Amino acid sequence: MIVDPCLSDRASGLTSSDFSRLSQFIYKQCGIKMPIAKKTMLEARLQKRLRILQITSFTEYCDYLFSKAGMEEELIKMIDLVTTNKTDFFREPDHFDYLVRQAVPELESRQQLGVSRRLLVWSAGCSTGEEPYTLSMVLSDYAEAHAGFSYNILATDISTRVLDKARTAVYEEERIEPVPLSMKKKYLLRSKDRENPMVRITPELREKVHFKRLNFMDNDFGIREHVQIIFCRNVIIYFDRNTQECLINKFCRVLAPGGYLFMGHSETLNGLNVPLTPVFPTVYRKL
Repeated sequence: MIVDPCLSDRASGLTSSDFSRLSQFIYKQCGIKMPIAKKTMLEARLQKRLRILQITSFTEYCDYLFSKAGMEEELIKMIDLVTTNKTDFFREPDHFDYLVRQAVPELESRQQLGVSRRLLVWSAGCSTGEEPYTLSMVLSDYAEAHAGFSYNILATDISTRVLDKARTAVYEEERIEPVPLSMKKKYLLRSKDRENPMVRITPELREKVHFKRLNFMDNDFGIREHVQIIFCRNVIIYFDRNTQECLINKFCRVLAPGGYLFMGHSETLNGLNVPLTPVFPTVYRKL
């Protein structure tokens, strides 16, 4: 028996036509490639929105999403559901060691950054906040040993859902396992409820981090001063090479000369036309 593929699509809820509309839209809005292999995943993630909106088909959902009202009210909610957010405290820890052992001292001695003016670090794609708070821990430790050193951290993500979580700075106790014991004692506050053990980042660290929603596909990031260090790790793997090159060049317009870009260990800039030179595994300095 020959099965009509259109009938098969209708049975699964998301037709090939609607998937094509959505995947092209997601690519345009977020730069994220959505191959046909992710059709089932996309359908599962968006089903919740259909139920909340009391919409009975993905065709109706697409029509709403692409309308003026949908662009104003639904776009951010849809992006929250389709973006992947995976992070940990002290993820790829050698980066944080290189940061305080090599990058920051070099910037401090050559450009007087952190002393005559504060060091500005950008955690791009910060997810639920573990990376910027890790940065704040290691830089606070550095500041203790270097009188007069100061810093601030800008933390951005496209997802409002993860930014809301990051701003609360509250985490399950098992999440903080990678944090060194000395830092746990200094920078984490434990809840009194031992049946539901939670921790919160101390106010001193929280005040160093400013969270902001930002879409990498925007032409203007709205960052009006140069940053000296950018952490953008395990983010560009979701983009095609053209989008990667465009994004890295936009980063470089924000990055100060001599500044550092930290990428994920699974990412490479090989073959991209960007003004960066490698200085350490997946760490680059702007020429």
